[in-house]
Amino acid sequence: MNSYDEKYPLKDITEKIISAAIEVHSTLGPGLLESVYEEALAYEFDLRKINYERQKQINLRYKGKAIGIHRIDFLIEDSVILELKAVESMNKIFEAQVLTYLNATDKKVGLLINFNVQRLKDGLKRLVV
Repeated sequence: MNSYDEKYPLKDITEKIISAAIEVHSTLGPGLLESVYEEALAYEFDLRKINYERQKQINLRYKGKAIGIHRIDFLIEDSVILELKAVESMNKIFEAQVLTYLNATDKKVGLLINFNVQRLKDGLKRLVV
């Protein structure tokens, strides 16, 4: 694995996810509810034959004890966690949320996408642990 692959693991899958998100955003535009983007993105994944689990339940643990459950928006190809937002501005807590999900699931790559932007690339954050 070269340094580029180390910096961008799962690049092929994340590019497919981002491409699908761009299609949804270019069709719908900003200003809608997160749930609308989630529904549209799930349909776009179906059209593109991208495997996903939606509202995937994960167990949170503290020192080996189960302390609760949480739901992630999407788990793509059993590899990439995708968290969606439709907010006026991104907050660092959203990144922390994705990192927590990555640690809880032993996944390495997460995408955080905010659809409430003029250009989707301005609302995209890739997180790697």
